[in-house]
Amino acid sequence: MERTLAILKPDCTGRKLIGKVIDRIEGAGFQIVSFKMIKLDAKTAGAFYEVHKERPFYGELVEFMGSGTVVPIVLEKENAVVDFRALIGATDPAEAEGGTIRRDFAASKGENIVHGSDSVENAQIEISFFFSSKELTENA
Repeated sequence: MERTLAILKPDCTGRKLIGKVIDRIEGAGFQIVSFKMIKLDAKTAGAFYEVHKERPFYGELVEFMGSGTVVPIVLEKENAVVDFRALIGATDPAEAEGGTIRRDFAASKGENIVHGSDSVENAQIEISFFFSSKELTENA
């Protein structure tokens, strides 16, 4: 089994879409290993997205991620990273395929409802950023 990290972003939580998005995730066969609701400060959001620090959208992304509650979720499934990226769709909802989470719920490229790890290696790093080993359950 493979794990990936999802983060329901402030636009998702603010628009009360948590249940709908989680329903889609579970409906696609993902097991929830762990999740929590948190508020990111600028320092924490900046550290998480440090890989994008040199990109022009970094400041806006950090500000947006600190603008409301987020829900980091550890998901498990065979091919979790690739399958989750397919489920959420392209970063820009206008370019996402029909039936994807971003196409159906996101308002814009900047406010695109959900983060998903882009590789197995990054998933491990991202999961450990938000969760200790004690917070990760073993699914039967």
